[in-house]
Amino acid sequence: MAAATAAAVPAATAAEEEARLLRLEEQAEHGGGGAWEYLCLARRLRARRPAHVLRVGLALLNDASARSRLASEQWTLYEQVAVAAMDCQRLDVAKDCIGVLAKQFPGSTRVARLEALLFEAKGEWAEAERAYALILENNPFDQIVHKRKIAIAKAQGDMSLAVDYLNKYLELFMADHDAWRELAETYVSLQMYKQAAFCYEELILAHPTIPLYHIAYAEVLYTMGGLENLQTAKKYYASTIQLTGGKNTRALFGVCLCTSAINQLTKGRNKEEEGSELQSLAAEALLKNYKQKAPSKVPLISSMLKNMKLS
Repeated sequence: MAAATAAAVPAATAAEEEARLLRLEEQAEHGGGGAWEYLCLARRLRARRPAHVLRVGLALLNDASARSRLASEQWTLYEQVAVAAMDCQRLDVAKDCIGVLAKQFPGSTRVARLEALLFEAKGEWAEAERAYALILENNPFDQIVHKRKIAIAKAQGDMSLAVDYLNKYLELFMADHDAWRELAETYVSLQMYKQAAFCYEELILAHPTIPLYHIAYAEVLYTMGGLENLQTAKKYYASTIQLTGGKNTRALFGVCLCTSAINQLTKGRNKEEEGSELQSLAAEALLKNYKQKAPSKVPLISSMLKNMKLS
């Protein structure tokens, strides 16, 4: 009970902060004050509201008195407005903001990243690549720049290059589970299932209680096919069911599909599979879920399970 209460507190706080952001946004856009407070909160929450940030931020920058009151904080505002302007394709505004920052902070890596981002926004991929390469010469471990190089490869539709960049990135930042997941999904898009499976194995080793990784690994193994892969896939669908308290419909379907595929391959010779109660429990749970949430689909599910010889 205490754990559930503790988990509810951050969720409530996040909702309150979001509501406060929207109130401040409305107030700032209608001249009611609170513009700087709104921009600070948008930054802290990492809220992607570029059109609003651009309007409110530009109004502050164009007000010399308000800008001077910000003192050194004005440079943060220039950066925030530049990024919002690029999101809105107001590249003229972005260029002006970045120019001011470059003049104030010559040789700054942070400004150099913004200049490279501007090249990206213009679709000038080669120039962006060169700009990022220069940054990496001075700091080979700049995580943001490595991620931008991956994004450029994907923006150009070059998934093989994206894979190369992701692998190089993971050589430097092996603990970045988001990158492992991105690499796995990219491999799947290229139908490189063995490599995708390896990535999900790494994720499960590092985060064994996250059901998303278990079911993704199971689906890759099911796609690969073969008796051994299907048997392993079934185990990971089962672990997903366990981790989600039996509430993951995809995992329940996965157990049924694996069982049917295994039975077809073994022609009933696999006694362990025949004697297992897992598939019958999964089928029962599926029917129960559909009776509760989509009763009109129950005949369809019953027919499907019957065809699989699971009911």
